Amino acid sequence: MATHTTAKTPAAPAFLKSATGGGKGSATAFDVPTFTLIDYTKFLAAGGLCATITHGMMTPVDVVKTRIQLEPPGKRVGMLTMARNIVASEGPGGLLTGFAPTAVGYLIQGGLKFAGYEFWKRQFVILAGSQESAQQYRTAIYLTGASIAEVFATLALTPLEAARIRLVSERGYASNLFGALTKMTAQEGIGGLYAGLIPILCKQVPYAIGQFTTNEFMHELVERSIDKKAVEESSKAGEVGIQLGCGLVAGAVAAILSHPADTLLSKINQGGGGSGGTVSRLVKLAQETGPIRIWAGLGPRILMTAGLVSGQFLLYAQIKSALGAPAGITIAKDSETSSS
Repeated sequence: MATHTTAKTPAAPAFLKSATGGGKGSATAFDVPTFTLIDYTKFLAAGGLCATITHGMMTPVDVVKTRIQLEPPGKRVGMLTMARNIVASEGPGGLLTGFAPTAVGYLIQGGLKFAGYEFWKRQFVILAGSQESAQQYRTAIYLTGASIAEVFATLALTPLEAARIRLVSERGYASNLFGALTKMTAQEGIGGLYAGLIPILCKQVPYAIGQFTTNEFMHELVERSIDKKAVEESSKAGEVGIQLGCGLVAGAVAAILSHPADTLLSKINQGGGGSGGTVSRLVKLAQETGPIRIWAGLGPRILMTAGLVSGQFLLYAQIKSALGAPAGITIAKDSETSSS
C-alpha cells in the first residue's frame, strides 16, 4: 500500500496548525492527506480502467438506448423490440457498434474524472479552512469538485463520443473509430468533432454531480445507519455490498439528472437542429423533441447507468487497492476529515 504524508510543513495554511483559543467560533485543526504525483497516476489508471471496463460491457444497452432516442416523434419502441430489430437487420455485431470509441474514450475520460475529483476535492477541503467548514460546505465541495473534474474529462471525451454516436446512428458510416474521426473531420472540420461540446457538458456535468455527490451521501447514510462491527465481521462481502448499493442509487440519480441533455446530444451528433450555432440548434431540438420525448429511453438508461456507476465505484476501489494507491479523503459530517 502506498503511503502518504500529512500536510504539516512551514508553508502549510494556518488552519492545518493547532487552533488557538477554545471559545465560540474557534475552528478545529485537521490534517489533509498529501497525494504525490505517483498517487494521482494510480488514481488516473484506476479511474480509466474502471470506466472503460464498465462502459465497454454496457455497449449493447447504450446502442439500444441511442437508437430509441433517434426514433421519430410519436413512435414508441421498447428496449427488447429495438434490440431484436438491430440483431435482425445488422446481426449480433450490431449491438457492439461503437465499442472502440467507447473503450478508448472512457479510458481517457474515466481516468481524468476520477483522478480529477480526488484532486479538486482535496483542494476545496484545504480552501474550506477548518474541519467544521469542510463538513458544513461538503455538498458544495462535492458538487464543485465533480463539475471541474468533469469539464476537463469531457474536453478529451467529446470527439470520441461524437464518433461513437455517428457510428451507432448511421449504419455503414465508417468501419472503425479512426475512419469515423477522419471522415467527420474531412466533412465538418475539427469544429464538427466538438459540435456536441455544450450538450455533452450539459449531460456529463450533471451526471458527475449525481454520481459523486450521491455516492458520498449514500456512504454517509450507511455509516450512520449500520452496525460497523457487523460489516467488519462480514469481511469483503459487506464492503462490496455497500459499494454496489451506494453506486446503484448514485447511478440512477446520475441518469435522471443528465438524460434530457443525453437525448439532445444524440440528435445533434446525427446532424439535427439545422444550421446555426450550437445553442440555437439545442433550443430548436428541444422544441422539436418536446417535454415527453426528451425522456425517451430513460428506463434503459437508468438500468445501464446504475450498473455502470456501481460497477465503477467497486472496480475503482479494488484497482486502487491492487495498485497500492492511498484512499480518498472523507469529509462526512460528524467524522474527522481523513483518508478512507
